[in-house]
Amino acid sequence: MPAIRQVDQTFVFKRGVRDLIVSRKLRASGFDCVIDFTRNDRSASLALLSGAPQRIVTDRLRRKSPVRARVYTEFADCAMPKMHTVDYNLALLHPLGISGAPAEPILQLPPYAADAAAALIQRELGEQPFAIFHPGSTRAEKFWEPDRWAKAMAFAKNELELQPVITSGNSPLEHAHITQIQSHARIPVIDLTARLDLLTLTALIARARLLVTVDSAPMHLASAVKTPQVILFGPTNPFHWRPRTSPAAILFGAAREPLQQYQPRAPTLPMNQISTAAVIDAMRSMHTAPAASAV
Repeated sequence: MPAIRQVDQTFVFKRGVRDLIVSRKLRASGFDCVIDFTRNDRSASLALLSGAPQRIVTDRLRRKSPVRARVYTEFADCAMPKMHTVDYNLALLHPLGISGAPAEPILQLPPYAADAAAALIQRELGEQPFAIFHPGSTRAEKFWEPDRWAKAMAFAKNELELQPVITSGNSPLEHAHITQIQSHARIPVIDLTARLDLLTLTALIARARLLVTVDSAPMHLASAVKTPQVILFGPTNPFHWRPRTSPAAILFGAAREPLQQYQPRAPTLPMNQISTAAVIDAMRSMHTAPAASAV
């Protein structure tokens, strides 16, 4: 949240006894309006708990869950299945008279994040240009084949002359996947697994020449800092989640070329349909795209 200057306060609910304290703070804050982006039972309860006189949600909820819809006072004309997620979220502002808001993600990194990334680069990479590989996700169905990741990293090192850097979150599932990838690697790889907070990771991505990842948080961070990227989609539909404001090659299924057109309804495809050759071709293409910054 320090990178989103317009956010003044956060309330974190963890389904524990401490939530009672957070609930009282939420109620006492006296919010005028609540916008529900997630439209589930928990978010409906929090919207009601806030005591805000204006509570906004998508009008689809009136058809999907008439009982839960009673929590809200206004309904925005928007439907997530037919819209990019950013457009859907912005449409929820229409009842407030807000339209035409910029769709481009904006992050203002605090100086300490940039300093931490710079120190890490100096310590681990020196003057080497680098590519970040973020293979992990909390969902195993988003994993691409470990040996293919290793081949993509070898291409970055040997052909593009970019030092591969692996990043990931803290989940044991991700760590196990990265261990498998490393077992196939035949080149030196800098492993930053679970060593970075999100702000430092964002600052590091901003200094990278290329990001190669699955549908994940770093994809959106790269979009905010304009780093070229190659993104592997399968279980999720790029129509809803793809970045739209940074140089990006979107790979989906067995197609050899990156997607150029997107459909609101698309099948769920296994990640192993994406070939190593398609990823390497996309990396070569994105390597020539203008970068936001370089080491």
